Amino acid sequence: MNRREFMTWIGVGALATSLPVAIAACQSDTAEAPSTTPAEPAAARDDGFAAIGTVAELDQAGFLASSNFQGTQVIVARDPANADAVIAVDSLCTHQGCTVDWEGGAFACPCHGSSFNPDGTVAAGPASSPLPVYEAKIEDDQVLVKV
Repeated sequence: MNRREFMTWIGVGALATSLPVAIAACQSDTAEAPSTTPAEPAAARDDGFAAIGTVAELDQAGFLASSNFQGTQVIVARDPANADAVIAVDSLCTHQGCTVDWEGGAFACPCHGSSFNPDGTVAAGPASSPLPVYEAKIEDDQVLVKV
């Protein structure tokens, strides 16, 4: 084996050992919130509100989330300041678009550590923009959101 063949094999070996790392880096590590979206998206009513789930589902899971609610991603939780009210925000982190989770009274991004207050404002970066907030309410046994 001459030097050129040896160096070729070294290069192939280096490439082969780095390939799994490159593939892992390209995969998404975004944690998806459990989806309680019905199989068929709810149609908006005349007032613009649509059901995202039931109060029982909200209380059981602690939040309701949908990756395609009226064409956007939404997460709904009970308002920590008023247990009879609900809050709804766009669930895409304003930093790099990961899906935020509802954790202990705040929205948290699992990707880079941003956290958001219940009203969508930034509590801790790296995100610098607030989460868009949507109107939400409880009517009968349904949790309704208007996007």
